[in-house]
Amino acid sequence: MSNQQVTVQPTQEDIDQNRIIALLSYIGILFLIPMFARKDSVFCKYHVNQGIVLFLCNVVISIVSYFISIVGILSIVTLIFMILGIVNCVQGKVAPLPLIGSIQIWK
Repeated sequence: MSNQQVTVQPTQEDIDQNRIIALLSYIGILFLIPMFARKDSVFCKYHVNQGIVLFLCNVVISIVSYFISIVGILSIVTLIFMILGIVNCVQGKVAPLPLIGSIQIWK
């Protein structure tokens, strides 16, 4: 896992063809659909990576909030990040999510 900022340049055709399927990356485990269905899409790979990181953060927050109830507010933050990611997909943007956007897991 790396904390370096990733810059990708998908083509407009890639964005147009994969915009809708890429937004699934931000809806929990559904990141697996674009991960395997659009392996060659730079746009999808970028958003799948963002979705995996968000999913893992959500899992950790869920586990911790089981023991500490105050952490539940962080679930709201992950929901906001999910909405930001979906909006970026629909608008065809390659923009990192706040705080976690520079983490790269999926290449």
